[in-house]
Amino acid sequence: MISVGKIHGMTKEDEELFRELLKEFNAHEDKNKEKQRYYEGAIRLSEVNLGIALPQNIRGLEIGCEWGAKTVDVLAARSMFDGYVGKNGDSADQVKAIADRNALVSGYMKACKDELKFGCSFATLSRDAMGNSKIRFHSPLTATARWNGELGRIDGGFAIVAFDQQPDKAHKPTVINLYTDSLIYVMSRRGETEEFDCIAYPHKMGRPLMEPLVWNPTSAKPFGRSRLKYPIRNLIKGYVRTIANATIGLEFSTTPQKYLLGVTDEQFDAVVSDKFRQYVGSILTATHNPESGEKPTFGQLAQGSIQPHIDMMRTLSTQFSAASGLSVTDVGVVNDANPTSSDAILAQTQTLVLMAEQLNAGNTAALTTIVLMALAIEQNTTIEELDEDAKDIVPHFKNPAMPSVSVTADAALKIASARQGFSSTDVFLEMLGFTQADIRRIKAQEQRARGQELLLEESEA
Repeated sequence: MISVGKIHGMTKEDEELFRELLKEFNAHEDKNKEKQRYYEGAIRLSEVNLGIALPQNIRGLEIGCEWGAKTVDVLAARSMFDGYVGKNGDSADQVKAIADRNALVSGYMKACKDELKFGCSFATLSRDAMGNSKIRFHSPLTATARWNGELGRIDGGFAIVAFDQQPDKAHKPTVINLYTDSLIYVMSRRGETEEFDCIAYPHKMGRPLMEPLVWNPTSAKPFGRSRLKYPIRNLIKGYVRTIANATIGLEFSTTPQKYLLGVTDEQFDAVVSDKFRQYVGSILTATHNPESGEKPTFGQLAQGSIQPHIDMMRTLSTQFSAASGLSVTDVGVVNDANPTSSDAILAQTQTLVLMAEQLNAGNTAALTTIVLMALAIEQNTTIEELDEDAKDIVPHFKNPAMPSVSVTADAALKIASARQGFSSTDVFLEMLGFTQADIRRIKAQEQRARGQELLLEESEA
């Protein structure tokens, strides 16, 4: 929980905004940390123990589970942001320079995972000393914002940009940026105190230099819903509990319970004094009991089976697949009977492809707003005052279905036969499987070859 004392250099109205945001941030901190733990697979047995089959003294047993990470990463991998396309179909030079300078493609990959993990992530913008725009991404673990339903956007937010990194001190924020419609406040902590000093940097954007990327929003939850929602976390708990039970069951199957009846007190003491030796020994001897006259009787109880645990894991896996949209193969269910056909694999991933298209559609608007604000910052203007050509840009995403090269190449050749000139475009080469680096080399070598042909024709003439 973040604690902020007196703030120096901030207006009363903006401080009220910050206090409201801080209260909201602290209220969601525990839930966000819980989602982070489930993403990392750090689930404690004390969270899943029903108190029936799992003994209380094995709480230290660690069971890893990648389902949380799979739920986020598999969908995020299908949202492949590839830069911006301008009005004429080419990448605008200034927009490309902004994207390259801020590593926007790789930054989006990280932000997309945070967006799916927590329901949203945030992009913040500012101007550096050279007058260039800076774009940074933040997760809800370090940022929050306030939604304005009337405006249809956020009207304020903050991001923690620096923490106290000394290991012997509390992990406290040292620099916090507050974003309002007209100002960016840079709040710096005063030494070891809870007080902050502010420096205000005005801007003319007319809206906060902060934009959320939101997954699956609703009217009640404008900042979206996490992929690691409550039902998903419950299924992960069930998996961890089942694995723990199976681990214990396997131990009992490895060392089956045996019994020895009618022994003397001395023989009993000899057996219990070294149980492991009696278990691994190939010969067990005992004389009759002189007190009762009985001969010792040796027996072994039936071994336990872990098959019920395996069946339960398969059931949980199929339920998790249905709830998350992942294929059953992604969650560890393998069909040993027959190999899966390509059509069956495509059918299993169809839900995931549809969700990826939904994710790309929602992030298209956010990525457009982000780069337009970046352009406005560099031109010292507002989004509304930008040239129409500059505003006519759209983010480009690769096909979330991720078809094979042979499929796209076949489609490209069919399109080229029906549409004249298509084979000379970059899109045609991309569909054939060439990267942008390959396309540049191909075009450069083609141009060099044409130049050599022209020189040869002139020399012959």
